[in-house]
Amino acid sequence: MKKFYQLSLVMVMAFTVILAGCGNNNSANSGNAGTATTAPSDAAATEAPATTEAPKAVKLGLVTDVGGVNDKSFNQSAWEALESLKKDAGADIKYLQSKSNADYEPNLNQFVKGGYDLTWGIGFDLGDAVLKVAKENPNANLAIIDSVVDAPNVESVTFAENEGSFLVGVVAGLTTKTNKVGFIGGMESPVIKRFEVGFKAGVEAVNPKAEVKITYAGAYDKPDTGKSLAATLYDAGNDIIFPAAGATGNGVFNEAKSRNKAGGTKVWVIGVDKDQSLEFGDDVTLTSMIKRVDEAVKKVSQQVVDGTFKGGTITVLSLKDNGVGLPETSKANVSADILAKVDEYSKKIVDGTIVVPSK
Repeated sequence: MKKFYQLSLVMVMAFTVILAGCGNNNSANSGNAGTATTAPSDAAATEAPATTEAPKAVKLGLVTDVGGVNDKSFNQSAWEALESLKKDAGADIKYLQSKSNADYEPNLNQFVKGGYDLTWGIGFDLGDAVLKVAKENPNANLAIIDSVVDAPNVESVTFAENEGSFLVGVVAGLTTKTNKVGFIGGMESPVIKRFEVGFKAGVEAVNPKAEVKITYAGAYDKPDTGKSLAATLYDAGNDIIFPAAGATGNGVFNEAKSRNKAGGTKVWVIGVDKDQSLEFGDDVTLTSMIKRVDEAVKKVSQQVVDGTFKGGTITVLSLKDNGVGLPETSKANVSADILAKVDEYSKKIVDGTIVVPSK
């Protein structure tokens, strides 16, 4: 009996050790489970937040003509449109300023080869370069202002400058005190010719006695030349000058300001492309022939942002499209009667009663 009791006690103790060992093994497994690196379950993988890359900013490049981005005219308007898209849509923008015609093609290629989503050529003079670059890079998107480029990857935007110029011609013809007004063009081209003939037609429509003196500077980037030509015209009795000459036209404003400050016969300048009274003041700016380059550049560039860009298209913005016209600030110097006359002619142009010559 004593042996049986001892044997039983030994068996109980052994069983207790076994149970203790099992308990220790379970604790060890729990600890390992908390520290080991294991693959997540399907449920955990499903619930984990997905990582996505932020969309890349659309890259928009702009090549100016020789007038430069600060010409206070259409190059500047185009650049301001891209600046607006940078603010509104986060676009990555850059411009290259051309110092001569030889810069056009390499500047365009710099953007195209750099993977830009759209490359702009601003000005009629860039037409040949845009066409060449577009043909050599059929997968690139390009656009141009003031010229028509026949290529499937280029959007072309032109304006009815003759219509807007007709209206400022009406203002000039009814405002002049000397019956002599002048026009200064940059370089002779179909675009500048539309400014010239439209302006002359508007003056003659309301004041057949007025003489319109036409001259060309031969450049868009020569303010000193513009100043000199303006001095000659003002000396000859022209009291209003309409320059369509890019930065060259800035010299016309400088000459007019100097003369008005010195006293004597009051002289005026008609601004071009932008509301130039904002740049030079309404003490010298009679009115401006606005060409909404900014709206055109913004509209086409937005197509790239939205993924709806279509090359091979031609857009002509006219008076009917609000692509050209006079600014509200014209009221500062143009009488209500003359503005009423402008409105009258504007309606006749839009409805086709008057067809303004273009060449």
